[in-house]
Amino acid sequence: MKALLIVDVQNDFLPGGALAVPNGDKIIAPINALQERFDLIVATKDWHPPKHVSFATRHGKKPGEKIQVLDYLQELWPDHCVQETKGAEFAPLLNTGKIIQVFHKGTDPEIDSYSTFYDNARLRNTGLGNFLKENGVDELYIVGLATDYCVKYSVFDALEMGFKVTVIEEGCRAIGDGQIALHEMRQAGANILPNLN
Repeated sequence: MKALLIVDVQNDFLPGGALAVPNGDKIIAPINALQERFDLIVATKDWHPPKHVSFATRHGKKPGEKIQVLDYLQELWPDHCVQETKGAEFAPLLNTGKIIQVFHKGTDPEIDSYSTFYDNARLRNTGLGNFLKENGVDELYIVGLATDYCVKYSVFDALEMGFKVTVIEEGCRAIGDGQIALHEMRQAGANILPNLN
């Protein structure tokens, strides 16, 4: 069975948001159209507590700087997608009526989470993988923000968990170089399609 995974299409990642992805709003119409092709649709939200470890303000540093957290290097970001704020809400134009389950990530104040399946230290999972397997999903189509962070790491984990993965390019936008990220995902075994037409 196939499912559509919509990654972090939230206000703070759209133009004008705290951590705006260039042209992030341009993916909403294609994602809404794509939803008509799927019976099972799930979505994720970045859902950070205040003073999250990934926030530059917590460390008195600037976004883009890096610090050591546990056994990995943490890139620092502007405060974004703080729980229960407008920035953490889904984009208003995103059709959410067919989304059957929303999974929250980045909820631990001390560990960031790019992947929709695991935190960056792989200490805990979001429950998404189990949910998909319990529902008989073996083929996952992924769209969302941002191509070079949360989409990419979700793809890597989905492949590792045995899902057949397809990334729909028109439903994604990157913070940096999206083409490099798409190449990395292709090399890892994902299918990359410009669209589903």
